[in-house]
Amino acid sequence: MIDPIADMLTRIRNASAVNKHEIVLPMSKIKYEVAKILKREGWISDVEVLKTGQGKKANTVFSELKIVLKYKKSGNSVITKIKRASKPGLRIYANKNNLPKVLNNFGIAIISTPKGLMTNKEARKKGLGGEVLCEIY
Repeated sequence: MIDPIADMLTRIRNASAVNKHEIVLPMSKIKYEVAKILKREGWISDVEVLKTGQGKKANTVFSELKIVLKYKKSGNSVITKIKRASKPGLRIYANKNNLPKVLNNFGIAIISTPKGLMTNKEARKKGLGGEVLCEIY
């Protein structure tokens, strides 16, 4: 897999399009951090790391990430749009003065800074720039 973050965002987008309650995907630290930010900002209900055994004797143990999606009372997904900004073929960076405003600050952008992953609002407060991973609204 070339771009695991794009795969994660696509799984979330597809699951919310068919009103699926939860998704399970392969675990990685960056996906877990992105999911924790989405939970903290109220875009998803829950995120959990699952340990799964594989094979007859279950000698191989690997982790999976379980994301519980969030829906409004009307049945529509809380996430209207989720898109990857920076791609492996075209990285998008923003300095502290040019951080993106997503949907007039109703949405968020997830920024990879030297201090770790954070939203565009947190990065603006801390005066940090970095790679713009994705935008959610």
